[in-house]
Amino acid sequence: MKKAVTAALFATMVATTAQAGGYVEPVLEPVVIVEDTSSSAGGILVPILAIILIALAISSSSSPAPR
Repeated sequence: MKKAVTAALFATMVATTAQAGGYVEPVLEPVVIVEDTSSSAGGILVPILAIILIALAISSSSSPAPR
């Protein structure tokens, strides 16, 4: 009986020491996302081309009809 109580006491002490300290929130390192940047002309190129095409369309449609 004494051995059973000793074994139970030992098991209880081992189990409680494994739980000691409580919950510790894990430390997560921030994820760094690297994006390649395009040239500065990439953002302005499409609007300039659109303005040129609109100007060409307006200038070609306003010419007088041939006789």
